[in-house]
Amino acid sequence: MKILVTGAAGFIGSDFVRQAVRTEKYSIVVVDKLTYAADLRRLEEVEHKYKFYKCDISDYLSLEQIFRKEKPEIVVHYAAETHVDRSILSADSFVLSNIVGTYNLLKLSKTFQVQKFIHISTDEVYGELPKNKFLKFKEESSLRPKSPYAATKSAADMLVVSYIKTYNFPAIIVRASNNYGLWQYPEKLIPLSIACVLFNKKIPVYGKGKNVRTWLYVEDFTDAVLKIIKKGKLGEIYNVSSEEEFENIVVVKKILSLLNKDESWIKFVPDRPGHDLRYALDVKKIKKELCWKPKISFDEGLKKTVEWYLEHKSWLKEKMRYVEPFVNKLLDIYSKSI
Repeated sequence: MKILVTGAAGFIGSDFVRQAVRTEKYSIVVVDKLTYAADLRRLEEVEHKYKFYKCDISDYLSLEQIFRKEKPEIVVHYAAETHVDRSILSADSFVLSNIVGTYNLLKLSKTFQVQKFIHISTDEVYGELPKNKFLKFKEESSLRPKSPYAATKSAADMLVVSYIKTYNFPAIIVRASNNYGLWQYPEKLIPLSIACVLFNKKIPVYGKGKNVRTWLYVEDFTDAVLKIIKKGKLGEIYNVSSEEEFENIVVVKKILSLLNKDESWIKFVPDRPGHDLRYALDVKKIKKELCWKPKISFDEGLKKTVEWYLEHKSWLKEKMRYVEPFVNKLLDIYSKSI
């Protein structure tokens, strides 16, 4: 089977390619724009085992040429602008990549009769929940996005649903909780926290760090996607989560403990506008239908992640040259908006 993977030079998409090449008999075609968060070094260990096209998925004509040449049987669509803070400052690229890009892929996949279209989405499309451990989002829950990023992902989800309902299009939507692990770009909480300590900076924590997230090790998420490709029902939505919830401040303290640092490394900063309090997914469906469950606990995965960044400090330092000025700009804007 030939799989076209969008956004495969990114953090999560690259893990999918690495695992798919190692464990499955797939022919892989990678399409990636190579934005600031992409890095083909993530795919070095499977070099020569995939075909690469540099392409912006919002460029329909270029994307059409790839479909015409490669004729993929499956599309796995990871490509997206994903950083909430960047979407708050400007949502232009989010609209182009997440909405226009998804539409282009749907249109071409329909034209070229793709057999399965796996659309990778996020728990953020559901909006927020109160701190009640019994409340979780189910696949049929309403979409109530609060950030520009989540709104564009919700729009993409609705486009996929419309194709399923209108054209009997063979798509599946996958909504995941926060992924973390090796090779994650250090604008997100876990790698940013590690980087701050390694380069003698205090870790910025929004508000009092009481926002709750569920953390899923990236390899477990890839395992879920591979199972969905094989056994998932067309037209369905699957939530994927570890169900391990932690306040952000707890996550930061766990990182500090692994790095043998105390809480003086924490710096509380003005909260992000529209900051969702809590996300939590009900995952009974994927567990029952596909017999999937995560293999890596958060503590185990976090330890692996910290150890990896310690071994790849030079890569992290390179990325932080771009991340640190952005974070400083962001915090300055947020402090003035209060």
